[in-house]
Amino acid sequence: MSETSKMRAVSQDELGGPEVLRVVEVERPEPLPTEVLVRVHAAGVNPVDYKSREGGGMQGVLGAPPFILGWDVSGVVEEVGFGVHTLAAGDEVYGMPWFPRAASAYAEYVTAPARQFAKKPANLSHAEAAALPLAGLTAWQVLTAAGDLQPGQRVLVHAAGGGVGHLAVQFAKALGAHVIGTASEGKHDWLLSLGADEVIDYRSTDVGTATSEIDLVVDLIGSETTLEQSIKVLKPGGLLVAVPSGTSPELVARAKEAGVRVRPFLVEPDGHALDEIGTLVENGEVQVEVEQVFPLAEAAEAHRRMASGRTQGKLVLDVHGDPAVPAATR
Repeated sequence: MSETSKMRAVSQDELGGPEVLRVVEVERPEPLPTEVLVRVHAAGVNPVDYKSREGGGMQGVLGAPPFILGWDVSGVVEEVGFGVHTLAAGDEVYGMPWFPRAASAYAEYVTAPARQFAKKPANLSHAEAAALPLAGLTAWQVLTAAGDLQPGQRVLVHAAGGGVGHLAVQFAKALGAHVIGTASEGKHDWLLSLGADEVIDYRSTDVGTATSEIDLVVDLIGSETTLEQSIKVLKPGGLLVAVPSGTSPELVARAKEAGVRVRPFLVEPDGHALDEIGTLVENGEVQVEVEQVFPLAEAAEAHRRMASGRTQGKLVLDVHGDPAVPAATR
């Protein structure tokens, strides 16, 4: 292949720990009609990435290795395919293309349908924008499409200090809800500054007795403990959206017995929703927390940090080493 047709990417030839991730040279993709080629400046790192690397997550959709992980993208449109009317070469964009199919975002270029991207919020760096799509769309779709959250309702967010959680807190507040989050004590002041009305320390307090009369629970943990707590604090007819765990027949039965509802959830690409989220960001109603930015070659280290379960906000890969992407934000 010619030099200009190559690009760097982080791939893996087998399932396993972070050490299976390696930088390789692969063919640069070409946009089909209605698609755009995006030069990736930064790529977000999410729990689904390391779970898929190990053989869980979306590995069943990705198929057997080799494959390139990643769905969060922020970059610049390099080329547009025939039929693209919403974007042009030179546009700064962000998106979560193809999910749950492979987007291969841990790479210097990606191609995807133009309408799975949106214009990058002007007040965000590429690192901040890359932290937003998957977590932001998850939080937004859980609250609006799945949860039908209404002004004045009470919402509980488990793991409020994480990548999805800190955005769910802000979105729920912007939608007019009373927002309660669970987090370790060190994150309480930060979450209150983001708009949480109450924060519960899950380490020292039984969440199941610390609150009540909840209309919507967003469970971003999915453990037996959080699912049980969620059913206990919901008001009659209230809804639990179980994001990572889904809904087993046993959970459905327990919820029905308690007079509440449960619903599984999987995020989907949505350029229009990203436009709505971008407006909230540009208006100053939503902040994006990036804990650390890693060089592309250190994707394994980013996965190790993500798997610790102790991040505040999001982790991001700097794909091109651009000055526009800071080396770290904390």
